[in-house]
Amino acid sequence: MKIGFIGAGKAGFSLGKYLTERGIEITGYYNHHPESAKEAALFTGTRAYDSKDQLVADSDMLFLTVPDRAILPVWEEIKSLGIQNKIICHISGAHSSELFSGIKELGAFGYSIHPLFAFHDRYTAYKGLSGTFFTIEGDPARLDQIKQLLDCMGNRYAVIKTDSKTKYHAAAAIVSNLYVGLSAFGLGLLEECGFSAEEAQEALAPLIRNNAENIASAGPVSALTGPIERNDTETVMAHLSCMSEAQAEVYRILSKEVVKVAKAKNPDRDYTMMEDILK
Repeated sequence: MKIGFIGAGKAGFSLGKYLTERGIEITGYYNHHPESAKEAALFTGTRAYDSKDQLVADSDMLFLTVPDRAILPVWEEIKSLGIQNKIICHISGAHSSELFSGIKELGAFGYSIHPLFAFHDRYTAYKGLSGTFFTIEGDPARLDQIKQLLDCMGNRYAVIKTDSKTKYHAAAAIVSNLYVGLSAFGLGLLEECGFSAEEAQEALAPLIRNNAENIASAGPVSALTGPIERNDTETVMAHLSCMSEAQAEVYRILSKEVVKVAKAKNPDRDYTMMEDILK
């Protein structure tokens, strides 16, 4: 199966390099900035295409590695280029294969294939893909071929339903983007205590790092410590009393989720009073 890329940004560079290093045949790249396609082709030892038409003709499978907002316009451009029997994929976490409207009538097969990974750099990010988990969503007809591709890549994956795609992406955003917001919340509280921004960062960095590593390696139940896990209602009430109303509301909402984890860790412990405090 020959794979072509439309889009030569960080994701296209990285995924193409990752595939070629695993012996998977890449036809090459098309990009609306030709120089980017040439750079990606040079990096991956493939070909830079001057037109989408020829890339589509030469490829059995196409990855649209473009920004989310560009997926639909690119699809509208290529759907008239003779895509019968071809596999068309995007790598958006937020969108499903339903972006490829009318694809079945055209005799092609649409998928979203999303790596749970942040492409931070064109030339080095591919090195981190070896441990990345992928999700697959789309037409059942060629699903086995997509699975075979992921197997050849050596990556673990899960198949998800189309109507689960938004919730799946929300989960990823919570543990990545919202975790950043949570860290900023804690750092801000230290600054209110008189810490400089630099001091707050230095003070909390080991906690942030160790907690993330513990959650990643053992899961949230094993990683959980602290006053809620200990059922220390006095400390939790003290926390709430020293915060603004808005801060306390965030604390309560997050703490209710922590209580669920604490119950799983300590099924014989009664957290009724803690739950009442957090209402």
